[in-house]
Amino acid sequence: MSEISLHILGYVRSPYKQKFAIPRQPGLIAEAIGELVLHPPFADDAIIRGIDSFSHLWLVFQFHETADKGWSPLVRPPRLGGNQKKGVFATRATFRPNPIGLSVVKFLGSYREGEKLVLKLGGIDLLDGTPILDIKPYLPYADSHPKADGGFADAAPSTDMTVSFSPEALAFCQAQRKYPELQQFIEKVLRQDPRPPYKKQKEERQSYGMTLYEFNIKWTVDENHNHVTRICELIGEPSDDSN
Repeated sequence: MSEISLHILGYVRSPYKQKFAIPRQPGLIAEAIGELVLHPPFADDAIIRGIDSFSHLWLVFQFHETADKGWSPLVRPPRLGGNQKKGVFATRATFRPNPIGLSVVKFLGSYREGEKLVLKLGGIDLLDGTPILDIKPYLPYADSHPKADGGFADAAPSTDMTVSFSPEALAFCQAQRKYPELQQFIEKVLRQDPRPPYKKQKEERQSYGMTLYEFNIKWTVDENHNHVTRICELIGEPSDDSN
């Protein structure tokens, strides 16, 4: 058998509307709240019976935005500055023979939305619209190995960048009510330094833009500091990753 077919259970609603700014791994930003919308025939309440006894879930998903770009036996992991090549099976890169990923997320409950069944999730690292292929409960006794070796990614990425907000950007965060943790969410995203490796090597001041939820966020980077200059409601297509 050279090929198999899989059912798409549903799709993710995510604050990340573009790959830029998505954290490298799940769980790094607790404020990243999303939803998995299950469609019929997988929207049956019976399909999640007992799931509320688990705090975390594994999601098996498709890298849908890069699925048609093929795969490569060697990739350049961002954690190594994009300067070293590693075998794709020694990384979590998207360009895989089968464009499938794993993500562990916090389960925050479920509710119905007409014929759809929605699971609310925390700490996600998934692009908006990601197709989900399977859901499995996270089992701490089997899935957690604190003494395991992590290779070149043995420690969590650095979050030592500082962040400030202009008075206008801060006022925007405080005025909107839909996302009470918007300021903290933006700050944690920027502390992760979402810039591509080659950009981090440049010393001059740089300006960037990203889309989170339905907001366009503009900020500048000066050495090790991020300054959010403007936040506004998104109109039209998501912004590019730089100005």
